[in-house]
Amino acid sequence: MDILFMIVCAVFTIGFLVFIHEGGHYLAARAFGVRVTEFMLGLPGPSIGFTKAGTRFGVTAVPLGGYAKVCGMECDPIDENIQPVLNCVYRSGSITLDEVAQCCNIDQEDAQNALDQLVEWGSVIAPTRKDTQEVYRTPAVQPTRKQRRQAARLCALAPAVQPMGTPRIVDSAEALFKRELSQQYRNLPFWKRSVILLAGIAANLIFAIVAFILIYSVIGFDVSHPDTGEIVHVIVSPDKAITAGFTYIGMTIQAILGLFNPATAAQTVSNSTSIVGIAVMSADYFAAGVAEALFFMAIISVSLGLMNLLPIPPLDGGRFVVEVFQKISRRQVSTRVMGYLSLVGMTLFIGLFVIMLNQDVQRFIFGNW
Repeated sequence: MDILFMIVCAVFTIGFLVFIHEGGHYLAARAFGVRVTEFMLGLPGPSIGFTKAGTRFGVTAVPLGGYAKVCGMECDPIDENIQPVLNCVYRSGSITLDEVAQCCNIDQEDAQNALDQLVEWGSVIAPTRKDTQEVYRTPAVQPTRKQRRQAARLCALAPAVQPMGTPRIVDSAEALFKRELSQQYRNLPFWKRSVILLAGIAANLIFAIVAFILIYSVIGFDVSHPDTGEIVHVIVSPDKAITAGFTYIGMTIQAILGLFNPATAAQTVSNSTSIVGIAVMSADYFAAGVAEALFFMAIISVSLGLMNLLPIPPLDGGRFVVEVFQKISRRQVSTRVMGYLSLVGMTLFIGLFVIMLNQDVQRFIFGNW
């Protein structure tokens, strides 16, 4: 039962904080008109959920982590055949790869490259496992709230839902392409892309500050009187709670910077913890009460947010550094280079994870740390 409670506390803590982090990315992207096709809690894989406003919300089979699929974040140049291929798919509704190649008078490899980019944009739905051939389809379209309100004012029927694979009327291939491009991350100016990248980190830090306000200014905390030793319940003003929150954020930043100092890197790693440590500590904090559980979630939220700020792809901070480099140099970083950078980053983090996992096993299971 203790192990089950520990697992539940850890999954809830990580799931909730990842939801906040990815929610920051999602809200920023949608605020700038960028399409987000998926908002999932868990690692990519089989999922259950629902679709609303073009985004599928749900939970995957492995509910650790999460992601928001912001469209148009690929680094490759726009494919030269993308406009005619998009036009062909929308006029047909459902169409095979061979038919796309014939329709656009291009070979299958060129058609495949354009279709892959359109799938990344959320403009076209990729073939499903049930397809005996590679069939590409138009995405389902639901009436917007604005369209429903307009129909209600005119006492008319709201626009009908268009299921996936429905042919579309295309008056202008160029206008269709521009409409789809306008909903892509890559089409935004530098500052908007930066906001989307950093919004998840900001969401984690904002949650931590709100949590500190709730703990210190609403719930309160117990302290021992310095003279009498009597336990006194104290509630402080919100500005002091906010100060405490920013003080802790500053301490965490200082600790993370220790990773880049050879003299303190080993000690910083030694003081860090993996998912095992988070699971064990979450059970202890949750068992201690609401205030303690909220405090634990706040400190983990700060760590999650600031660790994502590290300038290492595929973290948010790494992608932001790439955006800054592209802005200054006016050169596009290729998908191949991004792949290499992400591979190096993942290798580094896997190494750190193995070290911290060993520490936690020794610390919490064998008591040797």
